Amino acid sequence: MLRSDFTALFGQAPEIISEAPGRVNLIGEHVDYCDGFVMPFAINDRTYAAINRRSDRKIRISSLQRPGQLFETTLDELSPDKSGDWERYILGVIWAFGDRVTTGLDILVDGRVALGAGLSSSAALECSIAISLNNLFAAELSLPALARLAQRSENEYVGMPCGIMDQSVSLMAQAGNALLLDCRDLSTEQIPFDLASSGLELLIIDTRAHHALVDGGYAERRASCESAAKKLGIKALRDCSIAQLESSRDELTELEYKRAEHVVNDIARVHKCVENLKRADFKTVGEILTQSHASLRDLFEISCPELDLAVATSLANKSLGGRMIGGGFGGSAIALFELSDIEPAKQAISKAFLEAGFTEPRFFTSLPSSGAAVISG
Repeated sequence: MLRSDFTALFGQAPEIISEAPGRVNLIGEHVDYCDGFVMPFAINDRTYAAINRRSDRKIRISSLQRPGQLFETTLDELSPDKSGDWERYILGVIWAFGDRVTTGLDILVDGRVALGAGLSSSAALECSIAISLNNLFAAELSLPALARLAQRSENEYVGMPCGIMDQSVSLMAQAGNALLLDCRDLSTEQIPFDLASSGLELLIIDTRAHHALVDGGYAERRASCESAAKKLGIKALRDCSIAQLESSRDELTELEYKRAEHVVNDIARVHKCVENLKRADFKTVGEILTQSHASLRDLFEISCPELDLAVATSLANKSLGGRMIGGGFGGSAIALFELSDIEPAKQAISKAFLEAGFTEPRFFTSLPSSGAAVISG
């Protein structure tokens, strides 16, 4: 369908069609920009991009989710200083490729990752574009290099100071595995994540309390973590143990200490989660998820009533554990269940939301999926 829509819009078939997935971060939240370890996995929902090179320097962008809208600019007009909307995520990637992109482009995207749900629709969009441009212009950038390029585009062009996790997993994920990622050097280990053989399923609960991370809340927390690291005399909070943090408490403000306490402990939780996944000890994995939620709620202060209710109701209905995911201030939560407990839990969560006066949540599940790919061209 994307191919025919592209042809109808631009008058010729696309040279290339690519795809890139959204993600769920199993454990390790708000630690990627602290050079920490994270363990996300790619979900089935993906963003698709169809692209043609042009004979001039014009850029035309449209989306199946915004029929009738066609954004136009040129390679020579790309600038982080310009205002804009969703198209900035695409323009930022083109800008970050620099002189490697030598012609204008016609681009049509089909974004099937839920917006504002904490599933990284932005990284899916960026990476679908990045892997296409890498192929079209024979840039020969490695997947880690593409991840850093996509992150730079979001940091510097869009103005969102995100870490490297979302782009990395969108590009480097493998089906059936969670991705243990060292956010300092982007080294990875594929960790088997097979819930089905243990009769389990991970429920994703979209609270529909949709967030907008460019409003400053995310940036403030990153700034607190970087300030804490500077006062501690280290490159990043990844280099601090909980004992070192406690012994240096007087050097930090109360807020810096709280933020740092979450980061240091959540990095430790990532390693503990890996150990227990390798043993298929999902009871302990669930407990680790719940501990992370409490830390994000109380120390990092990025949860919200809808997320707290989703996790609490899950736990009250036989979940092994759960937590909020994503940047916070809304979005989705995850909860680990035995298969037979999923449907009753969904009913209980929906009822709890209705009674609280919240918008009814959406539910879905996903097996660990593969990363970005060129699927035609």
